[in-house]
Amino acid sequence: MIQDFEENYPEAAHRINEAVEERGEEWVLKNYYAELYPLGRLIDMPKKSELPFFDDDIHEEMTDEELAEMYGVWPS
Repeated sequence: MIQDFEENYPEAAHRINEAVEERGEEWVLKNYYAELYPLGRLIDMPKKSELPFFDDDIHEEMTDEELAEMYGVWPS
């Protein structure tokens, strides 16, 4: 799964792996949409549920509506 993730999102995987090394998986999961996902304006970023360490039983994913509301207030 990790290899697929890195093949599908090579630029994002590098940045996400750096964040995991510096701050840990839990920090990345907690702060993903505020701190990392905005890079999607420059590179292809996965949704949080596509991260290799995301667990459906433990973690929550934002809905498309929640994401639109969150990013709708940001300037273009």
